[in-house]
Order: sequence, then C-alpha cells, then structure tokens
Amino acid sequence: MKCVIIEDEIPAQKILNNFISKIPSLELVETFQAAIEANSFLNKESVDVVFLDINLPDMSGLDFIKTIKNPPAVIMTTAYSEYAVNSFELDTIVDYLVKPFSFDRFLKAINKAKERIEIPEAINDESEETIFLNVDKTLHKIVLNDILFIESERNYITVVTKNQRLSYIDSLKNWNAKLPENQFIQVHKSFIINSSFVNKISGNTIFIKDNKIPIGRTYKQDLLNKLGV
Repeated sequence: MKCVIIEDEIPAQKILNNFISKIPSLELVETFQAAIEANSFLNKESVDVVFLDINLPDMSGLDFIKTIKNPPAVIMTTAYSEYAVNSFELDTIVDYLVKPFSFDRFLKAINKAKERIEIPEAINDESEETIFLNVDKTLHKIVLNDILFIESERNYITVVTKNQRLSYIDSLKNWNAKLPENQFIQVHKSFIINSSFVNKISGNTIFIKDNKIPIGRTYKQDLLNKLGV
C-alpha cells in the first residue's frame, strides 16, 4: 500500500517513517509538513493511506481532508484524544493514533486501513460471489446474495445475512458505492436493503423476513422506481 505522511513535527515524522519501514506491504511515497504542500500531490497522485496530523500550521487535518476528491484511507495522528470523536465523523478516516503511540497500536491502525481498502475491491470484483469481512481478528466468508440488509449506526456497520450479523467500523457510503445498484437499494440514511428479500412494503416500512426497515422520506420514490412500482 502506498502511503504519505502529513506531519509538521520532525520527531513524529521519524517515528512514523520507522514504523512504516517495518511493514513490507507499506511504501512511503512522500512526507509533507503542511497541508498546502500535500494538496496538489494528492489531487494528482493516487495513494492508499495518508497519515495525517490534526494540528497543522496552515489548516487543520480534519478541514484539509474534506478538500480532497476521492480521498484515500486516512489514519489521523494527534496529541489530543478529544479529537477522536470528531475525526470519525468523516467516512474516509479509519482510525486515529494518540501520540505517543506504540508499534502495536500503529499496526492495528494499518490492519483497519487494509480492511477498508480490500473489502470494496472484493465487492467490486464481478467474478467473486463471496467476500471476507475481518471482524475481531476473524475472517468471515459472506455470500453477497445472502445479505439481507446493511445497517449503519454511528461509525459502525452491521451486515445482516441469512445466517449471521457482523459489526465492524466502516461506513454505509463505502458499501453503497460498490454494491450492485439494481439489487441493493439505500432506503434510509442508515439502511441499505437487498431488494431480493423484500416481503412487503407497508407505509414507510419494509419487511424483510422478521425485520422491519424504515423508509426515509427522501429515499422512497427512488425505492419505488427501482422496484418498478
């Protein structure tokens, strides 16, 4: 995975550089001390992971990442743990590291980034009918067509299939962008459904087996159009 560091503190740069060098799958492409220096690079070049300090001299890391089109997976670094909640409001952020952080904690963040990168690729591969979700250090095989619905709550996703429920840190946006559009339909800000399992629709509620899924007002007409109603 190609990565860049955006960090104005030299000691922090050296720690990140050292940790990155210990992981063969990581390739450090560039290091920047300010957001404005990284802006043109990230808008032209493709990388997989950005290590981004929240407190930068020209603008905050949180504000900066909002300016990048199709941003990569972001691992925030900060000396202040209170920033963590705000940072997770952005879908592209997979984890945050509170300075000083250990190599073990760094590796955990890398595994989260790898999971975020690999899952959409697996879903988008038309030759694959199954995907693997890494939940609690266990790989779970999921048959795409067995998914009943996907629910988002805060910064967690719950994938509900015929046989199981799996929850982990992710965003509905990532799934919505990669799932087959005609089969999977977003019906609420917190739900994507598999239209193959819709038993009935009553008012603003969808019934899928024993589950009742709410229909958001702004999503209802699109749902009816896709169902051919």
